[in-house]
Amino acid sequence: MLIKACLNGSRRQEEHEALPLSPGALASDAIQCRQAGAGAVHIHARGMGGHETLEPDACAAAIEAIRDRCPGLPVGLTTGLWITGNSERRLALVERWTVLPDFASVNFSEAGTNELCTLLLAKGIEIEAGLGSVADARAFVDSGFVERCLRVLVEVEPGVPDPIRTAAIIGRVLEGSGIHLPRVQHGHDAAAWPLLEDALVHGYDARIGLEDTLLMPDGSRAPRNADLVAAAARLASAVVMHPPTLGQGSVGAV
Repeated sequence: MLIKACLNGSRRQEEHEALPLSPGALASDAIQCRQAGAGAVHIHARGMGGHETLEPDACAAAIEAIRDRCPGLPVGLTTGLWITGNSERRLALVERWTVLPDFASVNFSEAGTNELCTLLLAKGIEIEAGLGSVADARAFVDSGFVERCLRVLVEVEPGVPDPIRTAAIIGRVLEGSGIHLPRVQHGHDAAAWPLLEDALVHGYDARIGLEDTLLMPDGSRAPRNADLVAAAARLASAVVMHPPTLGQGSVGAV
């Protein structure tokens, strides 16, 4: 199974002393996460003042730093619409990318998704379809891009009362439409570990890192990204050795 390390996300430096923002820090974390069991990394490039950016130079610097230190490790970038504020600006920046990520995450809740996916595919960048709600899943089913995506990323929106149930419903929408792409499942903050454990039980791929949570499974503060990945790898090994019966425990089927 794949454990994807999400190294920084939209978090601010003051949220965690080990949050990697610079290209060098991202590369160092990528090495440590790979050693801990990660098979890919997802990053949000940062520009002036540590702010998220899709500017080509900043994205290239982050990608090249990771590839120099971690050859062969797949690197993914966000394309979050909040970074640019409008889809036209986002398209213009992505069009100017010359150092390309291996994959890019596309949120199917955002405006301009079809145009963005078309551009990414034309540039040879694989698409990870981000689905945060049942509406997103239905939009993906109807998008025309299903057969051209690398995988789906089931990422339940923060604040949902029952994130595991929501993830299961999203899954049923996909399966009911005959979609069986590889699936990464993850959550944010309090939902991060429950959704990761649920992913492991169901045989899905998982995502973890300081973007998703600042805490270890026991509630203690995570020292760094690699510790979160190592904890996820231990949980994955435990599931393989002692698979639970679905419907039992805190991460059962819905």
